[in-house]
Amino acid sequence: MDSSLLALNIVEGPLIVVCYVLSAVCGAVLLLRRPRRAAVVTWLAGAAGALVGAVVLLVAERLLHAFGGPLGWHVRIWVLLFFAGLGVCGANLRKSRPWRKVLACVGALLFALTATLGINAFYGLHPTVASFLGISLAPKVDLEPVQPHTPAPRQAALWESWKPPAELPAEGTTAQVVIPPTISGFASRPAGLYLPPAAQVPNPPALPLVVLMMGQPGDPDPQYVAAVLNSYASQHDGLAPIVVVADQLGDPFVDNLCLDTPLHGRPETFINRDVVDWARHHLNIIDDRKYWTIAGYSHGGQCAISFAAKYPSTWGNVLDISGEEYPGAEEPEANLREVFGGNQAAYDAVKPLNIMKQRTYPDMDAIFTASTDDPVYLDASRRLGAAAAAAGMTVTNYEVPNGGHVIGALNGGLNKGFEVLYPRLGLSRPGAP
Repeated sequence: MDSSLLALNIVEGPLIVVCYVLSAVCGAVLLLRRPRRAAVVTWLAGAAGALVGAVVLLVAERLLHAFGGPLGWHVRIWVLLFFAGLGVCGANLRKSRPWRKVLACVGALLFALTATLGINAFYGLHPTVASFLGISLAPKVDLEPVQPHTPAPRQAALWESWKPPAELPAEGTTAQVVIPPTISGFASRPAGLYLPPAAQVPNPPALPLVVLMMGQPGDPDPQYVAAVLNSYASQHDGLAPIVVVADQLGDPFVDNLCLDTPLHGRPETFINRDVVDWARHHLNIIDDRKYWTIAGYSHGGQCAISFAAKYPSTWGNVLDISGEEYPGAEEPEANLREVFGGNQAAYDAVKPLNIMKQRTYPDMDAIFTASTDDPVYLDASRRLGAAAAAAGMTVTNYEVPNGGHVIGALNGGLNKGFEVLYPRLGLSRPGAP
């Protein structure tokens, strides 16, 4: 597919506006029918379609839990409008002129496209055709191993010692990298990589490491964190962490709980061993846990706090953005049965709240964020933050104003997270804005 088409904006660009206008015009023409009886049938068909859509939503959302959690009202409205439109299209296939039949068929496809784009725009996590299709536009690169070195005691923070050269790039770059599952055998997708401006100059400094995991379903796309960190880097002489956006899912439509299990493979080992080992040998990073952060959004947020709780000798910081409270929290009964064989004690043992009760974390910074209008994840964020503080972590809880569980929550969490982390990682003066 042509790269210019893949890069087309489907959230704010002209394409979505054109679809809205064409759908509205098409719907109006299909609704306006003569004689009177045909018009009544058309309107009743639209109402029946909306009713069918409501039933489908009820069954899928409330009974089958097909979407994990409740859908936003924007999504529900789009689904109802789509089914109402299908009803109107169906009515126009009956006892109508050929042109109206053709318009009804075209309208059905147009309504489906418009509803899909409308729902996608509400979530905001797939701004381009490429990201919607799960295609990364970042170039694939093969990084050579870095020269092994023995870490030396750091004499000064980067914000003090770094002098940016004149040829410092204005922004960071993104890429795709393949991380071999040497130990885990886990079948992951290529990871995203963000290299800040300071990493692209001759003789670059060793930089902090962030391993970020996205939600489920989702893709290891570096564009979101890159946009946030480019802004931070522009204010701090090109300094930012190197970020690996790792794929903890493998199959984006399967919740593997971020646990090593016979059912879903070994994603936990992949992130905490394979990804870590690859980063240590292929990236110019500070080899010190204080400068290493495990981060995640939604499903990835749960993974992040779980890994931080289990592996404090690896991770010095954790950023949990709208994360679940524990593995598989959206469908605990099914996971208890299918993954743990009904063993409740085994399930409880992997929950971060219970893990943190058994340990102390005297040198770990933790940031928990969730949106004010996302009550389930906000409650989870508060409970996890309280448990982390009780276990000795230095905790920041932040509530993103009206971010939902969509792009606003992700961007708000990333912005707040790096605001807190920058001084900790030596990238900005402590106490500076």
